Amino acid sequence: MKPSVPVIGILRGIDADFFSGVMDASFASGLQALEVTMNTDQALQIVSSNRPAVPAGKLLGIGTIRNIDEAKKAVDAGAMFLVTPNTDTGVIEYAKANSLPVIAGALTPTEIYTAWSAGADMVKVFPCRAFGPEYIRELRGPYEQIPLVAVGGVDLNNIKEYFAAGARAVGASTSLFGRKALMEHDLGEIAQHVKKFIALCPDLKNKL
Repeated sequence: MKPSVPVIGILRGIDADFFSGVMDASFASGLQALEVTMNTDQALQIVSSNRPAVPAGKLLGIGTIRNIDEAKKAVDAGAMFLVTPNTDTGVIEYAKANSLPVIAGALTPTEIYTAWSAGADMVKVFPCRAFGPEYIRELRGPYEQIPLVAVGGVDLNNIKEYFAAGARAVGASTSLFGRKALMEHDLGEIAQHVKKFIALCPDLKNKL
């Protein structure tokens, strides 16, 4: 996972029959990385069946990987990257052994450094909702070399604050796609939500 990917779309509980439409609309609207959570019904099937349709330069991964068993299933399903909610060095090492990018979840300074030291490509600071952008800013003090991904509570009203605080990327779900648009299966509205969200992200290419 390159730190230049600014937004990771997170889909939890997505209807398998609706996923391909959301994926196509999101990628066409500028999203670079899409994550299906492991605890979504038919998550593995969703990824394996849609992987061949992923455009060049785009990424389809599996998140909420809590242990090595789930990591193995995700790899077998064709996930292009893994995301964890917790710091499990075994999962990180397994992903790296399979040449797969991994974004490891962490919250405390110790967890963040542990995840990074174990080989995580990026570290997901989760849940950010409870601490806000200032927590990212404080973490960037000692950990300026670690690309942090802010996840949990990131929306159109605070996304610029997270990037200004030093986040290399953000992960978002309903605030990215639009809760109502997802519920109503409105692909046009989902595309508009994604475009609006992406437009607020800085160009990170020259900041790596």
